[in-house]
Amino acid sequence: MNTMNYKGYAARIEYSEEDDCFVGHIAGINDLVGFHANTVVELHKVFKEAVDDYLDTCKKAKRSPQKPYSGHIMLRVPPELHAKAAMMAEAHGKSLNSWVTELLSQAE
Repeated sequence: MNTMNYKGYAARIEYSEEDDCFVGHIAGINDLVGFHANTVVELHKVFKEAVDDYLDTCKKAKRSPQKPYSGHIMLRVPPELHAKAAMMAEAHGKSLNSWVTELLSQAE
């Protein structure tokens, strides 16, 4: 999957063979915000315009724009895995949160 990021918003990008263009949607919000372009350069431009337009529309409507992600992840893992992760974090001199954040940032 390909993504683009702007002002804290991420977009999922796909290629539409039927329409012969790139199609994107802002991910992680319930509001539907989409855009399309024929080139990658144009895609970057229209994505930023779509985010800016979304934020401006929300402001004019006097409502808060949806935030794509809060920064909180709630996970349920087996107690053994939780203990192992805590020990690994401690062994690396980090909090569990810092250690997991580092691991997630390396994921592709």
